[in-house]
Order: sequence, then C-alpha cells, then structure tokens
Amino acid sequence: MGFSGRTVIITGAANGIGKGIALHYAMQGANIVVADMDEQAGTETVSLIKEKLGKAIFVQTDVRKEIDIVHLMEISFQTYYRIDILINNAGKVLFKSPYDLTVEEWDDLINTNLRSVFLGSREAAKYMRQNKDGGSIVNIASTRALMSEPNSEAYAATKGGIVALTHALAASLSKYKITVNCISPGWIETGNYTQLRSIDHEQHLSRRVGKPEDIARACIYLTSKENDFITGINLIVDGGMTRKMIYEE
Repeated sequence: MGFSGRTVIITGAANGIGKGIALHYAMQGANIVVADMDEQAGTETVSLIKEKLGKAIFVQTDVRKEIDIVHLMEISFQTYYRIDILINNAGKVLFKSPYDLTVEEWDDLINTNLRSVFLGSREAAKYMRQNKDGGSIVNIASTRALMSEPNSEAYAATKGGIVALTHALAASLSKYKITVNCISPGWIETGNYTQLRSIDHEQHLSRRVGKPEDIARACIYLTSKENDFITGINLIVDGGMTRKMIYEE
C-alpha cells in the first residue's frame, strides 16, 4: 500500500471528519497519530484502528497551545521515527452577531482554527524536512471561506486565512519537498445520515450530502507521492453546492 510505514498526524481526529480521515489512512497501512482534546473519543478511535490490525496512538492535544503542538510532534517522531503527513483538521464553529461577539471569543476561534494550522505546519515541517522525499500537509478550510451566512465573521475569517496561509506555506516549504494544500469541504454530515431530507441532497449537483470519507479520499489524493506536482491549491469538495444556482420560488 502506498502509505505503508508512513506516519500521518490528524488533529481533531477523535470524531467527525478527522476520525474518518484517520480510519482511511489506517486502511492504507499508515501509522496514525490521533490528536485531540477528547481523550475518551480519541482512545476509541485508536482502538477501532487497532481492531482492524492498524497502528495508532492517541496524543491529547490542545491545538491552541504551542507547547501541546510541539509535544505532539515529539511523541509522534519518538513513536514512529518519522513524520510524513499532517492533516490540520481541528477546529470549532461559532455563529454569533458581530455586535455580541467578544474579543475573547474572536481570539479563541482564531487560535483554534487558524494559528494552530501555522504552528502545526511549522513544527511538523521541522521533521518532514529531514525526509529525503519531504512530506505533505493538508489544511481543512471550508467553503465558508468563499461564501457566508449572517453572523459567521470569526469562522469565515479563520477559514479564509487558512486558504491564504496554505499557498504561503507551499512557497516557503517547497525547497524541502513538502507540499501544502487545503481542502474546503461543503456540507459534510457527521451525524445521522439517514435523517437527511431529499431537499438536503438535492441542493447538491452530486444529488447527495457529503460524508467524512469524501474528505478522507481527497486527503489521500493530495498526499500520495505520485501527486507531488500538486501544491498550494484549495480543493473544494462540496458536491457542486457552491456552483449550483438556487432561486427562491
């Protein structure tokens, strides 16, 4: 398998999209590092991988803290002796009127969603540049970097920042053979998929709402050694939702 023996770190991997990404890389034979604040759910993800004979460890990580990110990379390297891929997935959502949004809430979202991507990428790159074949970083942004609903200023700012940060990092890290790309998911359902309505699916050109494995497959594509010509891009994975014109009747 193309990822056999390669070390993949996924932040926010205890649940949702991050968990789906971790499971897919594990199926490809990679060594998985599940980084999350939720110890119980993170440990369950690791157990699920090991049940299928995969290799995985859990590292409790608060991505808002530089010391935690440094520790994450140290433990990953000490365990698997190399770092090949980083998926900066951890993040949070906040919808609140700009009149009511506090500076503390703004800073918390910036630190969780955006600053963590810079710190994670920087610290992982220190190890990746030791590899003869470099490494790959994928940052999870959002289609909300390109379009918005009311009261989403802080979230939109972080996701737009991730898109810009991605191509800047791609330029800076290119001399070390490290590719840096981002994925902007659309509607990815991480709850009960069967409870979605027909109208939900019909909003998409693909005729269905997305699933975590859709984002996982995109990560696999961007981090495959054969695709090292792809760097600095924002890959929109949204079932065509941002390209479908919808008029009110």
